[in-house]
Amino acid sequence: MLYLLDPRNSQAPFPSVEMAEREPDGLLAMGGDLSATRLINAYRRGIFPWFGAGDPILWWSPDPRTVLLPDRLRISRTLRKTLRGGRFEATMDRDFDAVITACAQPRAASDDTWLVPEMIAAYGRLHRRGVAHSVEVWRDGALAGGLYGVAIGRVFFGESMFTRVSDASKVALVHLCGKLSQWGFRLIDCQVLTAHLIRLGAEPIPRADFIRLLDRWCSPPDRRGSWDDGRTASPLVPGDGSLTGAVES
Repeated sequence: MLYLLDPRNSQAPFPSVEMAEREPDGLLAMGGDLSATRLINAYRRGIFPWFGAGDPILWWSPDPRTVLLPDRLRISRTLRKTLRGGRFEATMDRDFDAVITACAQPRAASDDTWLVPEMIAAYGRLHRRGVAHSVEVWRDGALAGGLYGVAIGRVFFGESMFTRVSDASKVALVHLCGKLSQWGFRLIDCQVLTAHLIRLGAEPIPRADFIRLLDRWCSPPDRRGSWDDGRTASPLVPGDGSLTGAVES
């Protein structure tokens, strides 16, 4: 039986993630709201919202959990060649709204999107508080791909990515991992395992281990505020810090 959250009390605690359903994997609670307070509280405890249009708010904490260490990103020779080509430029927090809107687009004509308007608005509020961040990848001045997520302490909770040009979303992840490594971040939460994430170096760990890592690393200092350094976007090339610690495969 699902735990029902009170929509009138954003500070009400979540149930223990050990109460999550095994089928569907990780479904923990329903209801509540998408206030910044509740979302930050959820992420700190290894919980995230995921629901479709017309559905109640659903909260999840799957087991196992997929994670990526920023300095263990695996870059294929093909992707490294793409980076050396200098066709892409990367920025951060330059156009969060454009990135999340692109992420919300269905991947195929028959697909629905989980990024319903309420979710887009909620992450926009987190972005304005300096908690949610985007990476934009540009080609010839046009947005070619990107990703967004939530940063708490030294953990980045990845939410979604998109690509309009081949490899653009991978380039965004390379840029993100390079910056997170420089800033001392220890973990990227990728939520659910996919073959694509495995190829990039992600791995599943038991949820209990994931929660222990959050207890250790979701503590101040936070890197809140805009991650846009104000510089003109520049080509990604090996040695600029964006490839720090990356593993070639």
